[in-house]
Amino acid sequence: MHTEILILAWGAVLLLVHIFVAGHYKTKQYGTQWNIGARDEALPPLEPIAGRLVRAQANFAETFPIAIVALLGVVLAGRTSDMTVMGGWIWLGARAAYLPAYWAGLKGVRTAIFMVSLVGLILVLWPLLAP
Repeated sequence: MHTEILILAWGAVLLLVHIFVAGHYKTKQYGTQWNIGARDEALPPLEPIAGRLVRAQANFAETFPIAIVALLGVVLAGRTSDMTVMGGWIWLGARAAYLPAYWAGLKGVRTAIFMVSLVGLILVLWPLLAP
């Protein structure tokens, strides 16, 4: 199996972590009845930590499809290399660090980590874009 596929699988695990951590904090604020219900009622704004976790989840969900295209793309195109593996691990490591940084409200650090993840994605995408 290509390492890029393994990285994608761990990315899917990380998405599940995002979903469950954010869901836990939302349920903690809104209650179990909200969680098991239809969620039709208007709700007060999320508390700061829950809000950060929901935004971190949304950010990951926005960028994960790019990682899927890049990592799966290099495998399907036969363009895998040490650079695509390194880029994939950089992306995954940075995305794993992003969640606790956002959770803790580390201003600036979160953005720097996000930028590192983009560098990782570029390393993976480059072989698909280069002639």
